[in-house]
Amino acid sequence: MSKGRKAVFLDRDGLINRQAAPHHYVCRREDFNFLPGVPGAIRRLNEAGYLVLVVTNQRGVARGMLTMEELEDVHHFMCEELGRQGAHIDGIYVCPHNEGECSCRKPDTGLFLKAEGEFPIDKGRSWMVGDSATDVEAGERYGVHTLLTDSLPQAVSVILGRTNQG
Repeated sequence: MSKGRKAVFLDRDGLINRQAAPHHYVCRREDFNFLPGVPGAIRRLNEAGYLVLVVTNQRGVARGMLTMEELEDVHHFMCEELGRQGAHIDGIYVCPHNEGECSCRKPDTGLFLKAEGEFPIDKGRSWMVGDSATDVEAGERYGVHTLLTDSLPQAVSVILGRTNQG
């Protein structure tokens, strides 16, 4: 008997949306652009019964480049757009701190633990998907399967293919 739900933890910038230029941040909804195939990939995860949870470092808040309210507006826009395409995100967990200031900044596991406090997670059937070594390290530390990629549609095909194999 499972002790929790299967989940896919997703990094945001560079996996869900186009990354801002170096030393810049996605600060407004106008700056947020989905990468190709992302809404459909998230919908496939939803349909397969996965919790879809975003875990994202947003140091731009600590640097004063954007406020938490502006960041929440970007995330509200992202969720609205996904909803228009039949997809949804179950939770968004943000680290707004600089390096060394907290235990939530990936590769630490604080964001995962926060999610686990809201949703019982079956780590054996869960994944972390990201586009950096930090994302993979965070997933490994938390104890879930990991995928390093810049293509969420390809990652979802791997995850769903592994699920269908047993």
